[in-house]
Amino acid sequence: MKTIVVLAVSIVLVSILFCPMAMSAPSMPADLQMVEPDPSLPKELSAFSGKWESVKHSDRFFFIVEKNDEEKASLDVWRGGGIHNWPEGMLLGWERIDAKVTKELGKYTVWFQSRMGIAKFTLKGEYLDSNNPWLTPLRRVP
Repeated sequence: MKTIVVLAVSIVLVSILFCPMAMSAPSMPADLQMVEPDPSLPKELSAFSGKWESVKHSDRFFFIVEKNDEEKASLDVWRGGGIHNWPEGMLLGWERIDAKVTKELGKYTVWFQSRMGIAKFTLKGEYLDSNNPWLTPLRRVP
């Protein structure tokens, strides 16, 4: 019985110590070049610029809008986490993406063709919402 208690406590302590490492942000791409949005862009469009994150269970998704204008956006996307419950065929790690910017029903949308279909992102208050059921709304990160 004593052995089981010691083993259980050890597992909990190791989980507590190593969980922050598993959940820490990935290192940024070496060629990342954030470009300030042009001041002439509408506020709702320039608000896409920056770093965004979604966490669902142990899976994490980072979405960085390096540069955007009224027609296109340069993105860096990172998929990963502990268990990797991502759908089969999804690329894990960093991926550079050239996305399109459109205005649909009065709202700007950043979208691109992914391996799973069209991925769309729109601003919803202070969050970035996605049409991807594997993602929670993305929150801005420093």
